[in-house]
Amino acid sequence: MRIRAFTPQDLTALTDLTIETFRPFYEESFRPLVGETVFANQHGDWRDDYRREVPGLHAPERHLYVAVAEADDGDGDGDGDGDSLAGYVAWSVDPGRRNGSISHLAVSAQHRRGHLGTALCKHAFAHMRSLGAEVVEIGTGGDPFHALARALYERLGCTALPTAVYYRQL
Repeated sequence: MRIRAFTPQDLTALTDLTIETFRPFYEESFRPLVGETVFANQHGDWRDDYRREVPGLHAPERHLYVAVAEADDGDGDGDGDGDSLAGYVAWSVDPGRRNGSISHLAVSAQHRRGHLGTALCKHAFAHMRSLGAEVVEIGTGGDPFHALARALYERLGCTALPTAVYYRQL
């Protein structure tokens, strides 16, 4: 596994991975929980939302960064040809506040439970520190889909702040 900076050639794979990773949340968790009207209003176009959002995640001139993890291509030559995208992390840094924030973390299904999410977060933390950040913020859901993310963030030493978000059809 190799973690490296995002390149424009990664965009399609990053977008596809984001949609693949979060499909169960939107379609199997959020939609049944809130019903069709709220779902359509809040996240009815979630795939297209990601197609618009992911291209803007990496913009170093605006303190936005992405790192990707590649699975080894298995041919032993180390040239990266045929390597597959195993995951990515996106983060930002607010230099004035000395604050960092992880906005996206996605790991492909075949690479989950192998500590890749941990490695990606630690990579982002180190980069944030190098830019002067002293604190990092990571948000996730309180639903069953996000249980593994919560466990990861707690293992990384993060402190959960209880919050509640309510939806109601009018």
